[in-house]
Amino acid sequence: MPSRKTIALRPHAKAKVKSAAGRPAPPKGRLRRQSPSAINIQRSERDKLAGKWFEKLVALQARLRAPNGCPWDREQTHESLRKFLIEETYEVLDAMEAGDAREFSGELGDLLLQVIFHSILAEEAGKFTISDVIESVHTKMVRRHPHVFGDTKAANSAEVLKNWEQIKASERAEAYGAKKNADLSDSAASILAGVPRSLPAVLEAYQLTRRASRVGFDWDDLAGILDKLDEEKRELQSLVAADTKDLGAAGKRAAGARLEEEVGDLLFAGVNIARFLGVDPEIALKKANRKFKERFHFMEAAAVSEGKEFANLPRERKEELWNSAKLAEQKKSLGAKKMSEAGGAR
Repeated sequence: MPSRKTIALRPHAKAKVKSAAGRPAPPKGRLRRQSPSAINIQRSERDKLAGKWFEKLVALQARLRAPNGCPWDREQTHESLRKFLIEETYEVLDAMEAGDAREFSGELGDLLLQVIFHSILAEEAGKFTISDVIESVHTKMVRRHPHVFGDTKAANSAEVLKNWEQIKASERAEAYGAKKNADLSDSAASILAGVPRSLPAVLEAYQLTRRASRVGFDWDDLAGILDKLDEEKRELQSLVAADTKDLGAAGKRAAGARLEEEVGDLLFAGVNIARFLGVDPEIALKKANRKFKERFHFMEAAAVSEGKEFANLPRERKEELWNSAKLAEQKKSLGAKKMSEAGGAR
């Protein structure tokens, strides 16, 4: 692995040198021009200790990648690590929900290791270092918080988010050479730019509508979006009720494509409702999935206790077991609530 000293000029630093001379003055209210490193942020003993352990972790991972290091670590690439990055992210969410502080801390550590691993791979290729990663996000956070480090005012979180999106739009415009009143037909200059298409569809819809809402493109109230949900439901019902028996192959393909489109619109409206209510739809759906799974397991176990296979039960009995599963779930939830209240009263 090349020494950090062999990378004389970091790639993003080089880009800054080229653009600094011609860069326009920041808009009124933005952070005054100064190096982010000059921002006066008091560092505590916690911060210093974190820095020491971070140095050790970076050095440890570099050692694993070095000659005579770990064979598995030395075989990894950005592509091979992708699945682990995703897995670690979801494990962090699971640990967060479980409420176990030790487990939560450990999973965050695993996620941090992924960031360090990718950075070391990039350093070996001469692209950037972990220092670039940290400097980049530090600079970005200073730049996007002018209400803290500059003279912009933000009375509430809504104003903070609006300013945030405006700053991001300005950054995109500068990065792609767009002017203030340029035609935004180029998607790179859009406020929706940067939402990864590789995201799961639910998360992508959430991010798209969230960004749009931050610049004022949103429903006035929940009633309006619920009406939209009803509208999409009616359109879907109309398509399902349509007679397609006499259609040819091309007509049936077109009908199938239209059906897929309307189902997508219905799902999109559902995601928008969640976002409007301040609920993360991915997490909400994950919980709904888990709830369904637990109820289904209850039904299967109940069928086995009756000496039968769940698949062979009549539909009516399956519905009865589903209701029994819901009732058992409610009793369990009520019992947990009473125990929690009893513990709090001590």
